[in-house]
Amino acid sequence: MGLRWQCIVVDCIEPAALGRWWAELLGWRITFEEPDEVVLEPPEGSPEDGVSPDILFIRVPEPKQVKNRIHLDLRPEDQEAEVARAETLGAQRVDVGQTDDVTWVVMADPEGNEFCILRALEPEDLV
Repeated sequence: MGLRWQCIVVDCIEPAALGRWWAELLGWRITFEEPDEVVLEPPEGSPEDGVSPDILFIRVPEPKQVKNRIHLDLRPEDQEAEVARAETLGAQRVDVGQTDDVTWVVMADPEGNEFCILRALEPEDLV
């Protein structure tokens, strides 16, 4: 194939602040930073390095106004602990119409971009 997924782009008001927030949440590194854009990549030498797409935060003039049409799903080792850690960092739980019986938690970053923290994988899920 002639295409490779390079990055996912997140429009935001403050690329540096939001990029740092996501770097802290994911444990990723900032590999490029200018006033209008910030790039995150997985930790150097990690299994994700060179495999997972980068995340590019770019400045736009307007704040987020509607529900995201695309979002990140994050797979934790411990869902409850990671939801609590995300909240400590400034994430908020949000309702996008999910029912009470779902196995994931919908959250929003400091600029309101939704993401989900999924349930932890069970050993039988890895077979």
